[in-house]
Amino acid sequence: MAKIQFYYAPGACSILPHILLHETGLSFEAIEAYRFDRPSSWPEEYERINPKMEVPALVLDDQIITENIAVCTAISSLVPEKHLMGKSPMDIVRVYEWLSWLAINLHTGGFGHVFRSYRWSDDEAAHEGIKTKALERVMGIFEAVEGRLTSVHAVGGDFTAVDAYLFVFYRWGVNEFQFEMKEKYPRYTSLVETLTKREGAKAVIKAEGIEGTW
Repeated sequence: MAKIQFYYAPGACSILPHILLHETGLSFEAIEAYRFDRPSSWPEEYERINPKMEVPALVLDDQIITENIAVCTAISSLVPEKHLMGKSPMDIVRVYEWLSWLAINLHTGGFGHVFRSYRWSDDEAAHEGIKTKALERVMGIFEAVEGRLTSVHAVGGDFTAVDAYLFVFYRWGVNEFQFEMKEKYPRYTSLVETLTKREGAKAVIKAEGIEGTW
């Protein structure tokens, strides 16, 4: 079995592959690369691992994988019998459909504009307007997620990477913006409550120190 090293930042989108790694049951080394909740700096060697200076990064022996969807695919390939990216051919298609939609529209197009409005305009006076519109987009996508969910799992009636990714954004909605998630999105809330009962999610919540209410 490959030697596994995983680089993450507590509370960041790297929660997703961190949960998947715990779901594999394999041994791995988790390395905190950065913190967004207080002044922090990247380790000097991290630029060699990921010149984009982002998390997550996964190292399998001498292979370095970056970008969430690619990292999750690599992790799933280590334990194909667990179907972390979906079981049936159509379930796999739906997992990638969900992950792509969330990454482009909710992560980058929504929260990315809120957390880093300076990336989208050099005019500081424009930043608040960017944040306001981005939060409107986030709320609209949360409503769309609520409408798409038909059970406590997003795809195939069982746990997949989509559930873990949805947890990332639900948590941000509660902890960063105090959205009334339980009241507004009951199906989404049921998915998150189901996820956080899993041993993999419990282990990540403890390891990253992100206990909270959701």
